[in-house]
Amino acid sequence: MTYVAAEDRYDSMPYRRCGRSGIKLPAISLGLWNRFGDDTPIENQRAIIRRAFDLGITHIDLANNYGPPYGSAESNFGRIYAEDLAPYRDELIVSTKAGYDMWPGPYGEWGSRKYLTASLDQSLSRMGLGYVDIFYSHRFDPETPLEETIGALDHAVRQGKALYVGISSYSAERTKDAVDIARALGTPILIHQPSYSLLNRWIEPEVLETCGEEGVGIIAFSPLGQGMLTDRYLGGIPEDSRAAKDFYLKRDFINEDNMARVKALNAIAERRGQKLASMALAWVLRDPRVTSALIGASSVEQLETNVAALENLSFTDAELAEIDRHAVDAGINIWAQSSGA
Repeated sequence: MTYVAAEDRYDSMPYRRCGRSGIKLPAISLGLWNRFGDDTPIENQRAIIRRAFDLGITHIDLANNYGPPYGSAESNFGRIYAEDLAPYRDELIVSTKAGYDMWPGPYGEWGSRKYLTASLDQSLSRMGLGYVDIFYSHRFDPETPLEETIGALDHAVRQGKALYVGISSYSAERTKDAVDIARALGTPILIHQPSYSLLNRWIEPEVLETCGEEGVGIIAFSPLGQGMLTDRYLGGIPEDSRAAKDFYLKRDFINEDNMARVKALNAIAERRGQKLASMALAWVLRDPRVTSALIGASSVEQLETNVAALENLSFTDAELAEIDRHAVDAGINIWAQSSGA
């Protein structure tokens, strides 16, 4: 059946100004990091993406190596876009990134002009798009001059292959450097994408302050601690869970201390009449410098549960103080190497 978007798709979703720019993003954005590769049925992916757009989620976030295999999330999105979303292209913000390993050899990762330029061309081909709305440097490259990396982003905009550019997992110092270089080139940094959650607060306060001062929006990825900030692990590690695979979410993250924190946070969420995931997303969005929370979803039901966070975004001072007693670093920031460079 031909997809027709819901007429009321803009009635409930709040949209937030992204730094000092003309762009507003939905408070909840959809990332295709997991469950959108060739290991997931395309019809499941299609149902999630359709429902997301019907709920007012206009921003879809990808990267060159999302899968598995690498590139398949972009290819699958490209198929769904062509069949369902092409009539709505001007209502969408589509982003992709390059920085991590993508193909063999010395030019298949990091931050060189050659890699970033080639990667963006490949991403556009896989998605069937003439341009992306945002193109990111996915991680800081300590061995390539930052002028070269940011210059490649500027070049993408001047070629018409990207409308805006961003950075991901950059420290406060490197963020300031990138902003200064980009501003001098005439292509300002629109957005920073760091990991941020109740169990991973590394952007406080320096990255938040730098982005606020420089007019750069923030979109927080992994706001649910890769699934730890849900009710998924309250009773242990399910056999079909992400932690059971011991890949990005390590089994040893689900330890006694961390689960004590999660259970305490879950009790606060219950008193607020929320699922833990909803409260975790609301907490990330409590800071006005955070433009959007970037979620994943393995089902339409999970997507809807996460969007339900928007029904209660306010916290009392007492709630925030109680949350702070349990929302401490849990050793889950697997991207710390980039953000600490």
